[in-house]
Amino acid sequence: MTNTHRKTLTRLFQDPIPANISWWEIENLFLALGAILKEGRGSRIKVKFPGVPPAIFHRPHSRNEADKGAIRSVRRLLIDANINPKEI
Repeated sequence: MTNTHRKTLTRLFQDPIPANISWWEIENLFLALGAILKEGRGSRIKVKFPGVPPAIFHRPHSRNEADKGAIRSVRRLLIDANINPKEI
């Protein structure tokens, strides 16, 4: 995992939730953490970490940044996968 991935992970857990995290940064982080990404229909993407049920996200259409609701869902998935920015 690169320093860029660590920064993205730290930003995902900031409070208040940042509004300027690019969806591509999040996808790259998923891959760096060992997730399997599978393209779905339209803008859907399935993210699967070992031992955790898959999560389905929608890529943003009109802008590149993930909205705050998506970031909350990403946080939940990372917590379920036992991924914590303080431990990496």
